[in-house]
Amino acid sequence: MKPMLLTDATEIPLGKDWLYETKYDGFRCILEWESEPILKSRNGKILNLMFPEIIDFCHKMYEQIKSYLPITLDGELVHLTNDINSNFSVVQLRGRMRNKDVIQNHMEQFPCHYIAFDLLVNKGEDQFDLSLTKRKQQLKKLFQKLHLPLSINYENVQRLQAIDVYMDYESLWNQIVVNNGEGVIAKRKNSMWISEKRTGNWLKIKNWKFVSVILTKFDKSNNFFHGAVYLNKELVEIVTFLHGLKEEELKTLSKLFQTNGKKVNKNIWEIEPSICVDIACIDFDGKSLREPRFHQFNFEKEPLDCQWQHMQRQLFPLPEKVTITHPDKPVWLASGVQKDDYLFYLQNISSFILPFLRDRQLTVIRYPHGVPGESFYQKNFPDTVPDFIKTEQLEDNRYVMCNDVESLLWLGNQLALELHIPFQPIYTSKPTEIVFDLDPPSVNEFSMAVEAALRMKAIFDHFELPSFVKTSGGKGLQIYIPLPLNAYSYEDTRVFTKFVCDFLCEQEPQWFTTERLKKNRKNKLYLDYVQHHEGKTIIAPYSTRGNEHGFVATPLKWEEVSDSLKPDFFTIPSVLERIKKIGNPFRDIRQVVEEQKFEKVLHQIKED
Repeated sequence: MKPMLLTDATEIPLGKDWLYETKYDGFRCILEWESEPILKSRNGKILNLMFPEIIDFCHKMYEQIKSYLPITLDGELVHLTNDINSNFSVVQLRGRMRNKDVIQNHMEQFPCHYIAFDLLVNKGEDQFDLSLTKRKQQLKKLFQKLHLPLSINYENVQRLQAIDVYMDYESLWNQIVVNNGEGVIAKRKNSMWISEKRTGNWLKIKNWKFVSVILTKFDKSNNFFHGAVYLNKELVEIVTFLHGLKEEELKTLSKLFQTNGKKVNKNIWEIEPSICVDIACIDFDGKSLREPRFHQFNFEKEPLDCQWQHMQRQLFPLPEKVTITHPDKPVWLASGVQKDDYLFYLQNISSFILPFLRDRQLTVIRYPHGVPGESFYQKNFPDTVPDFIKTEQLEDNRYVMCNDVESLLWLGNQLALELHIPFQPIYTSKPTEIVFDLDPPSVNEFSMAVEAALRMKAIFDHFELPSFVKTSGGKGLQIYIPLPLNAYSYEDTRVFTKFVCDFLCEQEPQWFTTERLKKNRKNKLYLDYVQHHEGKTIIAPYSTRGNEHGFVATPLKWEEVSDSLKPDFFTIPSVLERIKKIGNPFRDIRQVVEEQKFEKVLHQIKED
């Protein structure tokens, strides 16, 4: 069985006969499940080895699902970067892997989901003759009975999820654009499922990005043109294209190259940087634009304007709702980081930072003139904030709730460079995490924070408490222990934090102290447990800091916490590269809550 195929379209069809879904950039895949689940690619290739997290999840739910077998689902294998976007490069790389250990390591860093959008076989009965609407109803019933998600949530560890269905395309299209999704799929409600058939009943409408490039080469052997941008004053080729050119445009350009260009071999001509064109594409894979097609000549653009940085912004356009002022304003002078660089960072880190900001009363530190410069705390926001910003009133303060990428970028435009959050969301008065702040006398004594962190880790491991560590973005480290929702008061957590800090100070009094007054600390590392309290805040994971180079409060793997660790490893550019290589070490911080033995530990401490 091979999937029903999509037909390209330039316009979204309207009317009551259509429904709409997100087009995810992954591997189209059939899940056939009789006694064993089998993932089959469009070409019939078995993908079980490459995507063990999907297969393992299926095995764990076998007892729940066995009475519904055999079933067959049509769907997409994805690596979700948010609820709308899948990173194709991650899925593609996984699909090429063969070594089990390499696959396991990649799975832990970049787990994938299977998004189901059609039910083809249910309890062994074919559903092909049913309309799409009826198949969707059957899929929904099945997932409800199995307690599987009926809506996509990139944070949800359940590896099988059902796609969201929209009757109104506009709200979906806005989400696609804001979250940099690949596009929309429009499906006729009464359509039947036909294997390997491409019809007008299923249409795909891409969310094209438009990148400006300099024409550099023409290859007569295949009529392809080459395009490049400047990176550090050097031309870097990022595209070869032919598709999209009209016959007259092709003739004109090829004649231009052969008349005015330099012939470098039998089939290839080169010209000096002089002509700019706009290329439509869906993404950039690190080396070249994906699915490139000629869009138009851009005679208003100078070749020197076609820069790598400009390409990055064209690939990540800013949402229309967010008004950006002075994008070229210097923010961190020492690092050469401008406001647009900061906004680009926030866009790329949004899916990592938003889970920590969401529904929390935010305190920010703004630097209206950049760093170094005047700064001020702000937690009370005026009534003039845009309508799309959610706020929460508490006593005299109107707090901003940073719940989506548009709110995050709005704060970025305000040059809110530090984002500080309380230890609980607005819907509870109890902490959802314990955070220990390890504060050495200066950055030169950072090794003391490393030593304290490792000693704390040993304590937490002894108590069977999963813990997570991050840099503070300043001179220290911070350790997190997640807690179940509404389970423990701040008085409970104070018993634990005080015990741990006092124990370390008793063990190594020459290194550690709980003395709040700096003048009395005698160059020791301060273990701050008083900060963990209602009304207090901590720097959010992945927030930048207002220090000279804009260091980032960066989640770490515990194996990274060693003598070689330094705070200056973690700048905006390095963190953007880091998340591509290792993913998010804090990804599972809420998933380990059920493993916590905190009740037992707290009881033991109180008894002692």
